[in-house]
Amino acid sequence: MKKKSRKPQHKRNRPKVEAPVEDEPAAIKNAPHSFVIRRGERCSSISRLSRDFRRMMEPFTASNLRERRINKVKDFVHLSGFFHVSHMCVFSLSSQTLSLKIIRMPKGPTLTFKVYQYTLAKDVISNSRKQFVDEECFKTAPLVILNSFSGEGKHLKLMASTFQNMFPPINLSTIKLSSLKRCVLLSYNPVSKLIDLRHYSVTVVPVNLNRGVKKLVTRNIPNLGKFEDIADFVEKGHLLSESEADDEEAHVVLAQNLKCGNLAENQSSLRLHEIGPRITMRLMKIEDDLMTGEVLYHDYIEKDAIEVEALRKKRAQQRRLKEQRKHKQEENLKKKENDKKEHRAKTSKQGKSGEITEQDKLLLKDAEEAVGDISDEDDREYYRKEIGDNPDEELFESAGSGNRKRPFIPKGSNYSLKPKKPRMDKRKQYEEDDRLARQDGKRRGNEGKDKKGKAGKFAKKGMGDDFRGKSKYNGGKKNNTGGKKSGGKKSSKRK
Repeated sequence: MKKKSRKPQHKRNRPKVEAPVEDEPAAIKNAPHSFVIRRGERCSSISRLSRDFRRMMEPFTASNLRERRINKVKDFVHLSGFFHVSHMCVFSLSSQTLSLKIIRMPKGPTLTFKVYQYTLAKDVISNSRKQFVDEECFKTAPLVILNSFSGEGKHLKLMASTFQNMFPPINLSTIKLSSLKRCVLLSYNPVSKLIDLRHYSVTVVPVNLNRGVKKLVTRNIPNLGKFEDIADFVEKGHLLSESEADDEEAHVVLAQNLKCGNLAENQSSLRLHEIGPRITMRLMKIEDDLMTGEVLYHDYIEKDAIEVEALRKKRAQQRRLKEQRKHKQEENLKKKENDKKEHRAKTSKQGKSGEITEQDKLLLKDAEEAVGDISDEDDREYYRKEIGDNPDEELFESAGSGNRKRPFIPKGSNYSLKPKKPRMDKRKQYEEDDRLARQDGKRRGNEGKDKKGKAGKFAKKGMGDDFRGKSKYNGGKKNNTGGKKSGGKKSSKRK
């Protein structure tokens, strides 16, 4: 009986089914998409600010974009065409300043802003009196409102067009008021040249209704425990709420029906809830290309026409060198491909026809000369010619019969095919000298034991014979009788 396979069912080979690729509608493809990344030094608040900026740019932005230190701006530029990305916002933090760069993909221009102040979204919401965050409002693009961007100067027009093109346009004839749930306000101060960015969520509330009816209309469940009938709850409510009475300028007449009791041709109140982030920034410069082009506008640096012309020439020269290198690279690649094709054609033709080229003939000839033919007859013939006599049968009996294969060496053994080094003759001489030295040392030691009293201190080391009569050491004593043996007369004279 065949055994069952132990392979789990989910790991067994199953036929692969290709998922159907659904084409996105033209409205989504043509909408401006964006990347929001950060560069420079790492900071937790800057990373949080970039995430809040992504949330503001939703839904046409990469909310879960993962960036690493090894990633460069060029990597995101290469991906921009595949994901229909039209703008890239880069938060760059240095040791001195925080800057925001807004780049029009893929070839500029690049607007660089210096960030003076910023507030995170969580801080804005926590400090508001009435906190309101609707997650459904981030499913649609916000409405862009520009204030005081109509002054003189081309840089103001370029800023205004850049901010407008970052978000999808609005068609007033086909727009639905229910999709406008957020707004982004950009206000320019011509005196300080600062731009204030604010982000709000928009809610619409009907007016001219008392509180009881408004609670029922807005789907808030009221507390009816103190009332016997719902009519008491409706009649005892005030005519207007405090917020509506104070803010009469926010009353508008709707053109379409909305939810929560907001009907067309009736008055409703617009309320804004700030959800952050807040950014206060200033335009520093505008570059023509992708972060490295000609400077079209600078806030505090002005250059003469001569300097501008020199910079243009320098950039043109760099561009020409880049094009030359690129052209040379393409030529080298084409040359390599042609060489490969020629080599393949030669090898395929040779294999089909079976012809051998001159180079192959030379290689075969060298191989034959190197290997040679092993035969006993050639060796016997050579012996006859040189000596003039037939060789013995035992002389060439083993020639050619030996196995030319290398012997089998088991793994892990210390056996080597290399011949061992022969011992030198000097080694025997060194061994003989050592043996004689040991014998001489033993003999001296025995003699030192016999003459212990005569040798003095050096008898312990077996060196009494060498130092006898040569040392006058008396052990440090002034009156020593041993001094008479080595020269008593001189010692007496000294005394």
